[in-house]
Amino acid sequence: MDFLIWLLVGGLIGWIASMIMRTDAQQGLLLNVIVGVVGALIGGWLITPLLGPQSTINDHTYSAMSIFVSLAGAVILLAIVNLIRRGSSR
Repeated sequence: MDFLIWLLVGGLIGWIASMIMRTDAQQGLLLNVIVGVVGALIGGWLITPLLGPQSTINDHTYSAMSIFVSLAGAVILLAIVNLIRRGSSR
């Protein structure tokens, strides 16, 4: 059951991040889940050292701060993907 909740929260985080970065039309449900989960990893690596011991959704902690850290990581991931796409199309 925890795995399903993790995928659902990851999908919601990926969807919100894609709405923030305006890439929602390019992404489907599966990519939103991937962005949310990988964004949580990135948030854990980059944001947690700055804010102190925070957890992400990958730790199966679903607090407001863990969702914020995961969302910030997902936005960072989409920003990096947008930079790579923009650079390769020129």
